[in-house]
Amino acid sequence: MVIVTPGGGVLMEDDLRKRSTEEVFADHLRLAGEHRLEDDIARNVAPDCVVLERRGVFRGHDGVCALARLLAEELSDAPYTYTTELVDGRLAFLEWTAESDHARVRDGADSFVIENGWIVAQTIHYTVEPT
Repeated sequence: MVIVTPGGGVLMEDDLRKRSTEEVFADHLRLAGEHRLEDDIARNVAPDCVVLERRGVFRGHDGVCALARLLAEELSDAPYTYTTELVDGRLAFLEWTAESDHARVRDGADSFVIENGWIVAQTIHYTVEPT
C-alpha cells in the first residue's frame, strides 16, 4: 500500500508501521479533526483494534466505523478542540470538547495503546449535552 502524505510525500505501508506513538497519535488527531475517517482507519487503526466505550466493546475497523457513525449522529460535523494531549511510551491520552448546532461535549477523554504504528486499543468517554 502506498500512502500520500498531506505534504505530497509518499509513505509505504512498512514506513507507517515504523512510526512512533507520537507520530501515530498526531496523524490520528489531524485526520479526525478533518473528519477523514477512512484515511484514519487505513493509516492508524489496527485491523483487530479493541475500543471500550460506554455502549460496549467494539472490535476492528467495523467497530470503529460504528462508533464514528454514533458520534456523527450526536455531534454532526462539530469541530473538535483538543485541550490535553499526552504521550508516554506506547500510551496516549486526549481530552477534548466539541460543539454542534444542537449538542456539545465538554468532557471528552480518550486513551490509546499504540504499537507498531497502529492504534491497537482505545477507551472513549464523553457526555453529550443539548445546546
